[in-house]
Amino acid sequence: MMACFTHCFKKLDHELTQSALFNFLFPASAILPCDNARQVLLRLLQRFRQCTRQLLLLAMLLLSNGNLHAAEIDISQASLEAVDDGYRLSVTYSFELNRSLEDALTRGVPLYFTTDVQLTRRRWYWFDEVSAAASRTVRLSYNVLTRQYHASTSGQLQQSFSTLEDALSLIRRPPRWIVADKNALKPGDVVNVGVRMRLDVAQLPKPFQINALNNSDWRLSSNWKEFSFKPE
Repeated sequence: MMACFTHCFKKLDHELTQSALFNFLFPASAILPCDNARQVLLRLLQRFRQCTRQLLLLAMLLLSNGNLHAAEIDISQASLEAVDDGYRLSVTYSFELNRSLEDALTRGVPLYFTTDVQLTRRRWYWFDEVSAAASRTVRLSYNVLTRQYHASTSGQLQQSFSTLEDALSLIRRPPRWIVADKNALKPGDVVNVGVRMRLDVAQLPKPFQINALNNSDWRLSSNWKEFSFKPE
């Protein structure tokens, strides 16, 4: 992608030369302005070219930084199944913690991973109807004294692990959970299911929230993964 962007930049830069712009504005058949006006126009064109180059270079820099610092979560698998209590979500994630997050964790800063789920039904005459929505957060922490990692979910017992990899396995492959009641969906309706997981910086201690907003290493999230589900 960067190679394509660089090629386009070089091509546009070549086309923005003074002579090219001047010939475009004043073809050979046109009556040229006086010398003073010509010089002013050439200076304006040169300034325009410089500004355009700076904007293009800035766009390339932002794109390059985004690729270097992007920390993404990939949703490997997601499905919904009907059970007696309602509709249960099964999902698998793939991700790694970068050095900044791992260092913060070992220094006693807990990390919060929140999964958001939305079930919507399409309506041709209006906006999509939200049939159900649910969120669940897993808190990951480290105890310096016991040298153990702990993972806990609301309403469930805390689990302890001797290694970070074992603790992350619970977040990458969480237990299936009920995201909608049985009566939330109508049999026969096609429902669009959207799932994502993100590092929830809003639950961090206040000083770390400010740092996380200005540090790309803390922007860990997945895109929305969508699939269709038809309750029977």
